[in-house]
Amino acid sequence: MTPPLTVLALAVLLQAAQLGLAAILSDLDRGLRYNAGPRDGPPPPERPVTARLKRAAANHGEALVLFAPAVLVAHLTVPTPFQTAAAWTYLAARVLYVPAYAGGWTPWRSVFWIAGFLATVAVAISTLI
Repeated sequence: MTPPLTVLALAVLLQAAQLGLAAILSDLDRGLRYNAGPRDGPPPPERPVTARLKRAAANHGEALVLFAPAVLVAHLTVPTPFQTAAAWTYLAARVLYVPAYAGGWTPWRSVFWIAGFLATVAVAISTLI
C-alpha cells in the first residue's frame, strides 16, 4: 500500500471515531430512549460540544469526498513525496480540527480547515503536473 493510501485509511478511521464520539455524546445528552426510538417528536437539547462534534464529523465527511479521489489518483500515478507530505498534512489538519471545533477555538478551526483543504487541492493538482 502506498503512503497516501495509508493516510486515506487513517482518515476513514478518524471519520469513524468522530461519528462514534458524537453518537456516544448524543446518547448521553438525549438518552438512549430518544436516539433508539423513531424520533417523531422534537429532540431533547444537546450540549454545545455535542452539536459541534456532530458538525465536525459532517464536515470531515464532506472533506473526504474530495480527498479520497485525489489520493486514489495519486496512488494510480505512483505517488510522489510531495503528494505523501500533502496527504499527511491533510490528516494532521483534520485531527487538529476536531478539538478546535469542539472547543470553539477561533480562528484555529478555520486555519485547520483551510490547511486540510489546501492539502487536498495540492494532491489533486500535483497529479496533473
